[in-house]
Amino acid sequence: MALPTIISMMVTSLYNIADTFFVSKINTQTTAAVGIIFSFMAILQAMGFLFGYGTGNYVAIKLGANDRKEAEKMAVTGYFYALCVAVFLTVTGIIFINPLCRILGCTPTILPYAEAYMLPILLGAPFIIGALTLNVQIRQQGNAAYAMTGIVSGAVLNIILDPLFIFTFNLGIRGAGFATLISQAVSFSILTFMTSKGGNMPLKFRNLSFEGRYIKAIFRGGTPSLTRQGLGSIATLLLNLTAGMFGDAAIAGMTVVTRMTFLVYSVVIGLGQGYQPLCSFCYGAALYQRVIKGFWFCTAIGTLFLSCIAIIGSVYADEIIRAFRDDPDVIKVGHQALLWQLAAYPIGAITMYSNMAMQSMNLALRANILAAARRGLFFIPFLMVLPRLYGLDGLTICQPLADLCAFLVSVPVLVYTFRQLRYKVTTA
Repeated sequence: MALPTIISMMVTSLYNIADTFFVSKINTQTTAAVGIIFSFMAILQAMGFLFGYGTGNYVAIKLGANDRKEAEKMAVTGYFYALCVAVFLTVTGIIFINPLCRILGCTPTILPYAEAYMLPILLGAPFIIGALTLNVQIRQQGNAAYAMTGIVSGAVLNIILDPLFIFTFNLGIRGAGFATLISQAVSFSILTFMTSKGGNMPLKFRNLSFEGRYIKAIFRGGTPSLTRQGLGSIATLLLNLTAGMFGDAAIAGMTVVTRMTFLVYSVVIGLGQGYQPLCSFCYGAALYQRVIKGFWFCTAIGTLFLSCIAIIGSVYADEIIRAFRDDPDVIKVGHQALLWQLAAYPIGAITMYSNMAMQSMNLALRANILAAARRGLFFIPFLMVLPRLYGLDGLTICQPLADLCAFLVSVPVLVYTFRQLRYKVTTA
C-alpha cells in the first residue's frame, strides 16, 4: 500500500516544485508570490484532509469490524460536506481576493502576481478539496493504486501544462494557476470514477446522512489533519510575513527550501500513509501487535532515508538553491535555511509516524497534540521571537528547533500508547 502512495506524494511534490521552478524563471517576485499563495493552498489541503481522514479512518475501522453499511454511509456523507465547504471557500475567496492576498503576506511588489495566481486556485478549490477527500477514502479502503492513478494523472498533466501556459501562451504566473486548476479537475474526475471500481465503495447519495454523529466522527478523526495542515498554513503565512522584513529575496529563498523539504518528506509521508490503513484496520480488528510492528518498520526505513538525504543535501546545498533562482541574495538565505533544516531530518520520521498512528487509532486528543507540535506549538512562537533577536539567522533556525521540540513531545506519547496496546494484548 505504501509504494503507490509514495509515488503519489512524490509526483504531487514535483508538480508543486514545478510551479516554483517555472515561475522562478520570470522574476523574484513571482517566486515569492507562489510561496505566499502556498499558505492558502495549505488551507485547502487542510479541508481536504479533514474530510478525507475524518471519513477514511472511520471507514477503515468499520471495515476491520466488518460493518460495510456504516462505512458506506460515512464515505458519501463526508464527500458531500467536503464539496459544500469547498464552494463556500471559492465564493468567499473571490469576493475578498485582494485583502486575502495582503493578509497572506504580499508586499506591494508581489501583490499583482499573487492575485493573478490566486484566482484560478480559488476556482479550483472544489476540485482540490474533493480530490484529496476521495484520495484518502480510496487509500484507506486499501486500494492505494487506484488513489495513485487519480493523483498522479493530474500532477503529470500540471507539469506538462506549466511551461506551455507560462511561456508558450505567454500567460505568466496566471498560466501556472490555470495549469493547476485544470490538473486538479482531471484528478477529481478520475478519482470520482475510481470510487466504483476495484471493490471500492461507490458514492451512492441515498446513503447520505445528516445525523450529528457522523459530523462528530468526521471531526474526531479529521481534526488532527486539520490541526496539522491549518497550523502549517498559519506558520507559512507568518514565515512569509517575517521573511518579508528582510526583503523579497528572503521570501523567495525560504519558499525554495520549503518546497524542497516537502519533496523529501513526501517519501516519508507516503510510507506513513501506506501504514495508516493497516493501522486502522488492525486496530479495529484488535490486532494490536501488528499496529506496533508496522510502526517500527516504517520508522526504521523513514529514519534511514532522511539521514541519507541530510548528508547528500548538505554537500549540494548551494546547487539545489541555484537550480531555482540564480540570485546571490536568494542563494544566501536558502543555503543557510536548508543546512539547518537538513540537520533535523533524522528525527523527522518518528515524529511524523507517531502523529499518524494516533490519528489512525482515533486517539483524537493525542493526535491533535502531536499534530500541533511541530508547526504550531513550537515553530510559531520561535518565529515570533528568534528573528527579532537574531535577524536572518534566527529566521533560518526556527524550523529545526521546532522539529527537535516536537520529537521530544512525541516520544513519551508514543511510549505510553504502545504500553496500553501491549497491555490489551496480554489481557486478551
